[in-house]
Amino acid sequence: MSRSFPLPRPDAEAGTPRLPLSQQALRTLREAILAGRLAPGDRLVEERLSGELGMSRVPIREAIKQLVVEGLAVPAADAPGGRGAQVAMLSTDVAEELIEVRAVLEGLNARLAARNRAPSKVPRIEALLARGAALSTTSPAEEVTALNAEFHVLLAEAGANRVLQELMRPLRERTEMVFRRNSIERAAQDWQEHALILNAVAEGDEELAALLAARHVRRAARTPRR
Repeated sequence: MSRSFPLPRPDAEAGTPRLPLSQQALRTLREAILAGRLAPGDRLVEERLSGELGMSRVPIREAIKQLVVEGLAVPAADAPGGRGAQVAMLSTDVAEELIEVRAVLEGLNARLAARNRAPSKVPRIEALLARGAALSTTSPAEEVTALNAEFHVLLAEAGANRVLQELMRPLRERTEMVFRRNSIERAAQDWQEHALILNAVAEGDEELAALLAARHVRRAARTPRR
């Protein structure tokens, strides 16, 4: 399947150094996949993407290779000469395995955050909680999803384990393909559960923080889809 719709052209933010073209393409394509603008099974056609993103096919090709490495894309079996790729389709078995691993690691992360207490991080997370809860039922799905991801990133920073943070980054991106399908239906509940996790972290209750974080991931994955 190959859709035809415009993707936003990469644009450097003011005051930030411009990324190499391959990294610009990677970021744009990754965001499009995670937001659902590129759906599972959609073909990643170099020529079309080159025109939409305003760059040659070489950086597009490099970006697609990295998406395959990250598990967000897979080689297209019917592509001529074995070249070409499409957005990955997660089987039920793989999705369940990803969720189980993420649940365990998010639990560990929350445990470490509770152990550290991280007083400098808690106010930032509290501010994010207030914003997320307020916007959870009124904002576009992409904005709510981004805030949700930011909560988990801030919690990871509070956990202060760099190895765990590196392991979690690609895992969160892959599991986002599962969670985004019910992000609106679960939005309010997500932020209620986030608040409970943060309370346990702030109180230094490692066991409760780990339990709540792992349960949060599993509940989000089990929520019935429409």
